[in-house]
Amino acid sequence: MQPPIYYSKAEYIETDTGNKVSRRATIAGPQNIILGGKTIISSGAIIRGDLRRTGPGHAVVISLGRYCLVGESCVMRPPYKTYRGNFNYYPMKIGDHVHIGANTIVEAAQIGNHVEIGRNCVIGKFTIIKDCAKIADNTFVPPNTVIPALSLFAGSPGHFVEDLPESTQEMVEAMAKQYYTRFQPDPNEPTPAPRR
Repeated sequence: MQPPIYYSKAEYIETDTGNKVSRRATIAGPQNIILGGKTIISSGAIIRGDLRRTGPGHAVVISLGRYCLVGESCVMRPPYKTYRGNFNYYPMKIGDHVHIGANTIVEAAQIGNHVEIGRNCVIGKFTIIKDCAKIADNTFVPPNTVIPALSLFAGSPGHFVEDLPESTQEMVEAMAKQYYTRFQPDPNEPTPAPRR
């Protein structure tokens, strides 16, 4: 087992479903964002739930599954296009056990389960990433790309490099759960006094 990753209790808010969200993250339009539980939103991440279709009522703009990690300074915003003269945003759906590395920009339409996205990547608008795929660090994925299941993409522009082993699903799931377990409040930090 790897050593714990300690975080400051003062910096992270933990929700009833076990999501851990940094106070230094920007969550715009939180009523339009769904977190599946046990998801970590790191410091400096920006999630744009405020970019949504015009019209009445709530709209789910970004949904994240369980055991996801949004790395430091990531930007997640829904894809958009102009269709028949109307500019619109489209929802972004992200599955379970998805790790997104630091400084990555995501405008995908859909990301499956058990997906690893490296650091400093750009995931173009309306990209679809199937289950168990992996995007290497510093990859630029052009808009409208479909990344097949169990494939590794790398480069700029991102291209197919190799097939991933059938065991990818179990490995990524174990890694995601382990990371969440290791992500703990710093035991040496004094507990903040309750606010009055």
